[in-house]
Amino acid sequence: MQIQDLPYPDPGVPDTRSGPRFLWWLWRNQLGGQLKSLAWGLLHFVSVSALPFCVGLAVQAAIDRSGRRLALTGGLMLICGTGIALGDTFLHRAAVTNWITAAARVQQLLARKAAQLGSALTRRVAAGEVVAVSTGDVEKIGWFVEAVSRFSAAALTVVVVCVGLLVYQPALGVVVAVGLPVVALAVLPLLPRATRRADVQREKAGRATELASDTVAGLRVLRGIGGEELFLDRYRRASQEVRHAAVRSARMWSLISAVQVLLPGLLLIAVVWHGIGLARQGRITVGELVTVYSAVMVLNYPLRHFEEIAMAYSFSRPSARRAARVLALERSTATDGIRAAEVPGGDLYDPATGLLAPAGRFTAVVCGDPDAAGRLAERLGGHPAEPGRSVLLGGVPLDELPLDSARTAVLVQDKDPVLLSGTLRDLLDVPASGAVPAADALAAAQCEDVLDALVQGSLDAADPMDARITERGRSLSGGQRQRLALARSLITDPEVLVLDEPTSAVDSHTEARIAEGLRRLRSGRTTVVFTSSPLLLDHADRVALVHEGEVVAVGVHRELVDSEPRYRAVVTRETDEELSAADEGMLLDALQELEEIEESA
Repeated sequence: MQIQDLPYPDPGVPDTRSGPRFLWWLWRNQLGGQLKSLAWGLLHFVSVSALPFCVGLAVQAAIDRSGRRLALTGGLMLICGTGIALGDTFLHRAAVTNWITAAARVQQLLARKAAQLGSALTRRVAAGEVVAVSTGDVEKIGWFVEAVSRFSAAALTVVVVCVGLLVYQPALGVVVAVGLPVVALAVLPLLPRATRRADVQREKAGRATELASDTVAGLRVLRGIGGEELFLDRYRRASQEVRHAAVRSARMWSLISAVQVLLPGLLLIAVVWHGIGLARQGRITVGELVTVYSAVMVLNYPLRHFEEIAMAYSFSRPSARRAARVLALERSTATDGIRAAEVPGGDLYDPATGLLAPAGRFTAVVCGDPDAAGRLAERLGGHPAEPGRSVLLGGVPLDELPLDSARTAVLVQDKDPVLLSGTLRDLLDVPASGAVPAADALAAAQCEDVLDALVQGSLDAADPMDARITERGRSLSGGQRQRLALARSLITDPEVLVLDEPTSAVDSHTEARIAEGLRRLRSGRTTVVFTSSPLLLDHADRVALVHEGEVVAVGVHRELVDSEPRYRAVVTRETDEELSAADEGMLLDALQELEEIEESA
């Protein structure tokens, strides 16, 4: 896999049983790139490590005044230099490729999981954690997956050099062969503490990210209630905790780095001290002493990769654990023989509340609790809060349908729909049946003034469809964003369309026209609207009142206003005193009518 071939046609099915298993799965799935990196790493490290032998041969050739051996050594050094240049160049290329492809695979897996779970993802995992996994954690995971092959090349090089020194000069080679494992493994006792501190830092950073994400999402509300300073102080404290944790983690890694510098230095001193004694005794030549000294010096370079792999694993392990936890989330798909292309029809029924939306009818749902309404809307979209509490579409549990069928059958537009940046044409380019043209959907959603505003706010777009929309539609008003989102939902033309307060941010005149357009355009299709607006309710074929989690009344708007006090309380915003007065007035009117009837009789 090359970078230009990304994204993957299929990122695969990850092993999410644990963080280390997920890392191992990633490494195995780019084995070709890892082997390339290992091969180029061996060429580079071995070429670097061979230079001391060439230097030693050159020194000994100069002492012996052998021009032939000196020329031969020069040729060997030229070969080593070429190997260093080629190995370093292509090792870097392979390493970066492995890093990017591993990170891209994780991002694709996360994007696929987000698409599968939809709004249920943020109900199971905090939004800040999803952001942290898809940004910083992805880079750390890619770093470890890439570093494994370079570490393997460095470790093999150390083994090769030790064996070479034992063969070349056994007296000094034994010292190096015994000392190098000690140098390489000396930091192991420090790694658990460093890993724990890195985990604490990651945990605090994740909480700070969640706090920042939640603050940004609710910034408009915070400004309205004057809570900016309060949340700013909270984030400031959270960021300071992250800083302190990062300093504590950095101290431990500084200690590990110091050990990695100190111990090779001590090994080098021991080799030189012992080598000088052997040279005085005539047991080794000056060239052999220079060779061993230079080899130990050069080995510091591959030994640094032992520290890097330990650091990469410590930082990537919690990241991989978080990614595996997100990727392990599943949606029940007991299809019972239903194929992905099949979209069931029929009534939409929620056993938990008793809500029934007849097929092809416009059903309005009135719920006094906005949060409960939002949860019910999500459940109607096939995301039950509890297993076994699924909504039925034509008698089939919605969460047991194949994902493609469920998405085609039911579309849920929540209270705060998101508008992605791009042109209006891009915004409306969504999977659709093709039965509803964009012009009809925009007209039904009363978007004429929105189109004019987009053209006026654009510098070079004469056609509203080519006008650009900023991120989340921030350049538009709340009502304009809401109407564009409604038009997008209408274009898809699903079998069942669920709208949660689709007109809460528009004026009453616009709302009345939207109600008429919605009823006309969705004629013959199942439409469920959560609303308390009389203008929408009056256009519904059927209105259901949900109170304390159950449907307590069903009828049409005008009947329920007259006969159901709880319905009237939600729709007209009457207080208990007003309701009592209204009921008393209705009773007096009835008594007066009865008296008039008796008098006329």
